[in-house]
Amino acid sequence: MNHPTPAPTPLTASGSADPLSRVPLGEQVRGLLLEGLLGGRWQPGDRIVERRLAAELNVSQAPVREALRSLQTLGLLVTEPNRGVRVRQIGPAELREVYQVRAALERPAAEAAVVRLAGDTGALERHAEAMAAAAEAGDTLGQARHGVAFHREIVAASGNGTLLRTWEGLGVEVWTVLSLHRVRPELHENAADHRPLIEAFRRRDPEVGRLLAEHVLEYADRSA
Repeated sequence: MNHPTPAPTPLTASGSADPLSRVPLGEQVRGLLLEGLLGGRWQPGDRIVERRLAAELNVSQAPVREALRSLQTLGLLVTEPNRGVRVRQIGPAELREVYQVRAALERPAAEAAVVRLAGDTGALERHAEAMAAAAEAGDTLGQARHGVAFHREIVAASGNGTLLRTWEGLGVEVWTVLSLHRVRPELHENAADHRPLIEAFRRRDPEVGRLLAEHVLEYADRSA
C-alpha cells in the first residue's frame, strides 16, 4: 500500500507551478516521481496508478505514462500482468553492477580528460565546493547532485560524445541517491573523497583513470 506523505504541488496546464518553466511536462512528472521514490512515498512492491497520479498532478495521463516508462527503463519500476506498475526492490548486487559499468566508462573518460583539461581544474573545484556546502547543510540529495555533476564534468571533458551519452543513459544521479540512502556515509567524508581526484587532474597524473575507477568502485563495495 502507499505510504501517506504530503501530495506534490499540482502542475499547471503549462506543465509547471512556475509558468515560466520550460522543462517538458514529462520531465517534470518524472522528477516528482523520483522525489517520491527516493523520499519513501512509494516502497518496493507499491503500485503506482497512472490515472490516479495524473488526477493528483492535474495533468493528462500521457506525460505520466512517459515518466513511468522512463523509470521502467532505468529499472526502478516494473509492469506486472494484472498488477500494473509497481516499484522494484533494488538489491546491493544490482547497485554494484551499475557502479562497475560506471567505473568502466569513467576510466577511459578520465584518461582522455586529463590531457584535454591540461591541469585546469576550475570546474571540478566548483563542483567540489558545492558538495562541501551541501555537506555543511546536511543536504544529502544536493550533495549527490553536485557529486554527479563533478563526474559528468570529467566524462564531458573527454570529448567523446558517445561515451557521455552512454554514461548519462545509466541514470547516474538516481543510482547515486539510492546508494547514499543505503550507505548513509558521512557527508563531509564523501565530499572530501573527491579532493585527491582534483589533485590528480591538476598534476596531470597518468594514473588518474585508475584512481577514478577505484573511487567509483569503492562506493560499489560500500553498497554491498
